[in-house]
Amino acid sequence: MEQKIDIAVIGECLIELSANGTLADTSTLNKYFGGDTVTTAVAIARLGGNVTYLTKVGNDGFSEFILSSLQKENIDTSLIKTNEEQNGMYIVSKTLDKKELLYYKRKTAATKLSIDDISEESIKKLKLVYSTGVVQSLSASSRELVRETFRIAKENDVMTAYDPNYTSCFMNSADTKEYFEEIVDYTDVIFLSLKNDASRLYEVDSMDKVMKYFWDKGVKIVVVKSHIDNGYYTGYKGDISFTEFYNTSKAIDTTASGDVFNGGFLYALTSGYSPCEAMKFASVVSGLQTQNYGAIQAIPYRDTVMENVSS
Repeated sequence: MEQKIDIAVIGECLIELSANGTLADTSTLNKYFGGDTVTTAVAIARLGGNVTYLTKVGNDGFSEFILSSLQKENIDTSLIKTNEEQNGMYIVSKTLDKKELLYYKRKTAATKLSIDDISEESIKKLKLVYSTGVVQSLSASSRELVRETFRIAKENDVMTAYDPNYTSCFMNSADTKEYFEEIVDYTDVIFLSLKNDASRLYEVDSMDKVMKYFWDKGVKIVVVKSHIDNGYYTGYKGDISFTEFYNTSKAIDTTASGDVFNGGFLYALTSGYSPCEAMKFASVVSGLQTQNYGAIQAIPYRDTVMENVSS
């Protein structure tokens, strides 16, 4: 029997090599998998969501590891194709004094993503499609894939969600703004960091201005992470609600907590929660993830989340 898929996440799965000390001193690197959209997909799956991941994987020594890792997380891999390019990689180390992060993302397998990798019929069966500006930055063809998938989804009443996820180390701010402009007409939900996205990309730094800016562009649900106010804002139908970051006193590693929040929010939204309820639920998911080390390793499972939501 064919598995029912509710959410499609478009992205790039990266190999993560992590060090327990500085890169200069470490003699061992631990192998994981990661990436912004992968983290979101894993969060959805661990909460019980039916999610498929759309990417291309390089036919190198890591391809089996990537596919088996996603499948172990109960993420559907039927849309993943392999090619002869290499898989992207990043190396990370974190000590009490500093964090080091190196990316190797040139001419990777996912740069070959294109609109040919998903059919209109498969999009119509979904509840929601999610992607980020990082995916659009990979190549012209991956950019077209995001745009056309969002367009088809919108025309068939399938919800769309997007995060610019502006990363200055390998993304240009002008390009990132352009990526969003070409899909804004097809976007229902947008996730923003007040500091990295709203201020740097759109030069709006008050919550009212941020909400108005995106509502005027037709985005229905605007979600903003604010470190200044230590919490999240969600704007929907003219109303703005707020919830604090969950249990920050226990946070020890905030790596990818925004991507995990997105996963929690999208799972909740497609499960019938209101945008305000989804924000509160996702705050718990993200907060629990920050209480352990590792972007993906620390993502909580549904039972743990529900215990904390109800407590």
